[in-house]
Amino acid sequence: MGQENLSAQKRGTGGGLPTSTVANGRGRAFSGLPRGRQIHKTFNNIKITILCGFITILVLRGTIGINFGSSDADAVNQSLIEETNRILAEIRSDSDPSDPDEPTETELNLNVTFTLGPKITNWDEERKAWLDQNPEYPNYIRGKARILLLTGSPPKPCDNPIGDHYLLKSIKNKIDYCRLHGIEIVYNMAHLDKELAGYWAKLPMIRRLMLSHPEVEWIWWMDSDAFFTDMVFDLPFSKYDKYNLVIHGYPDLLFEQKSWIAINTGSFLFRNCQWSLDLLDVWAPMGPKGPIREEAGKILTANLKGRPAFEADDQSALIYLLLSKKDKWMDKVFLENSYYLHGYWAGLVDRYEEMVEKYHPGLGDERWPFVTHFVGCKPCGSYGDYPVERCLSSMERAFNFADNQVLKLYGFSHRGLLSPKIKRIRNETVTPLEFVDQFDIRRHSLVSESRS
Repeated sequence: MGQENLSAQKRGTGGGLPTSTVANGRGRAFSGLPRGRQIHKTFNNIKITILCGFITILVLRGTIGINFGSSDADAVNQSLIEETNRILAEIRSDSDPSDPDEPTETELNLNVTFTLGPKITNWDEERKAWLDQNPEYPNYIRGKARILLLTGSPPKPCDNPIGDHYLLKSIKNKIDYCRLHGIEIVYNMAHLDKELAGYWAKLPMIRRLMLSHPEVEWIWWMDSDAFFTDMVFDLPFSKYDKYNLVIHGYPDLLFEQKSWIAINTGSFLFRNCQWSLDLLDVWAPMGPKGPIREEAGKILTANLKGRPAFEADDQSALIYLLLSKKDKWMDKVFLENSYYLHGYWAGLVDRYEEMVEKYHPGLGDERWPFVTHFVGCKPCGSYGDYPVERCLSSMERAFNFADNQVLKLYGFSHRGLLSPKIKRIRNETVTPLEFVDQFDIRRHSLVSESRS
């Protein structure tokens, strides 16, 4: 039987098809199937094909969102948008399943003073002993204190998608400065304490870094909406030998006017020591979200000039502490205003061209600001004190102004302060090392400081 089937297959692939046979012992030729049945079978095949095609279209429409009224590209784009929105909604959701092994969180007890962690009383002694036992991790390298720059952003995507792009530019700007000045950097995207969210999130992170990195002498906090705009300027740490907190501020605004903007916590330095841990211990209790933060906000508004009525923020709380406990804290606080550790952006970004024409980097003050801080702009949020278009264009100018100082070493510059495109400004293919000696920021930070 196998040979017969093989013969039939061979015949079927030959020149002619087997369309007739002999039936009932008679020599009359007839079709393998009656003509009516052949037509009926063909119609059934057509129906099945149409049904399969219809089901396929339904599946595709449900899967990728085909829109018969638009092009294939529009349909794919719409599908990507919907899928992106779904993923973002999941990321932003607070209803993530809890770890079954994690203990149930207890409600904050309003009758107990909030703490960042167990009280530490002998950190200076413990840290010194650790440094002596671990000489491979010195807190001073070639006579310069080891610094760690800490910055960060919320763990969720920005409400405004372009905000994530400017967060990227902000961290790129900070990485460039730290690379050029030998500073370590940590970018945090986690809330280490669920009670201290928002502007208070920096406090638990600073404390954790102090305790986990005893080799670091200074923790430098910097907001994500602050940009380095003088890439040559180096911090004058020799001024701060006797101090543990360096922050931009003005004594008259603080002690005479009791202004809520007397200092700015968008950029400040904490020495890694017991004094700093003690200050964090008394600073943090105003921060837990909910009733504590709201009631503390009322106290701050009542005691600080010009403060609007809103929940407690870390800056107002620190001002209140320095005013109410001046004798305890101020001896170790350096209010820095000889350069812009914090420079308010609105009065600076439109003057960058003038600065380039008249001055040079390395000054750090109003002539060439060290830090441009975009207070009141919320590029990542859904609200702000200024129009988002103005904030983003100003951030673009600040980033490119600083980036030009870095690109100069490589022989390039932005075409304009509002342009991401760059242009060649020289060709150093013949004598490249001459340009390294001339333009390398690392070689000229001290020279520029002396020229100022």
